[in-house]
Amino acid sequence: MSIAERKQRERETRRSLILSTAKRLFFSEGFQSVTVEAIAREAELAKGTIYRHFQSKEEIYTQILLEEINSFYRQSAFLETPETPASKRLLQFSKIYLELFLHNRELFRIMMNFQLYPDRLTLPEALNAQLRQSMKKNIDLIERIFEQGILAGEFAAGSPPFLCRNVYWGLLNGIISHYLFAPLEEKGDERLRAMLDAGLAVFMNGLHHYEGAPAACVSK
Repeated sequence: MSIAERKQRERETRRSLILSTAKRLFFSEGFQSVTVEAIAREAELAKGTIYRHFQSKEEIYTQILLEEINSFYRQSAFLETPETPASKRLLQFSKIYLELFLHNRELFRIMMNFQLYPDRLTLPEALNAQLRQSMKKNIDLIERIFEQGILAGEFAAGSPPFLCRNVYWGLLNGIISHYLFAPLEEKGDERLRAMLDAGLAVFMNGLHHYEGAPAACVSK
């Protein structure tokens, strides 16, 4: 191995260490509570070493988010195959998404914060564009499933795919967000799963009997 290759491998190893350490701290303590100093201390690196790889805590956070979003897409991309009914694939997507929340609750908060308050992160435009594109891949996958369901006659023809996508996405995130703020006695993984199943059952039933959206809702 050449000196240049060894240095590159060492750089990649340190970068991975920084990301894995920061991810553990962010998910256990929350983004706001974690500092670059804390990441450096936990990783047993100098603070300056962190800044040689990342410009800020926000950039570290964004790289973690990118990895998780892309990982989620890899887990769910198989659902685009139209051999299975669209309604079944949407239920599978919701289960994958719910498990993401149940196993990485801080990640869900990070994703929601980025979607609700994208301007709060001071990032280079290229990195912002990367994040938006990664999130869009998952949203577009949902829309394609709806398109396939309509073309196959499984869903009512008057259902605009993008509107169905928006309502479905809002339903998933709304139920999970409601759970986050629910009283302690109303919490529990099985309770959340049951709530999501019930909400999706109502939504799917409506798709089969949909008579068309109001004109104001039909244009993107």
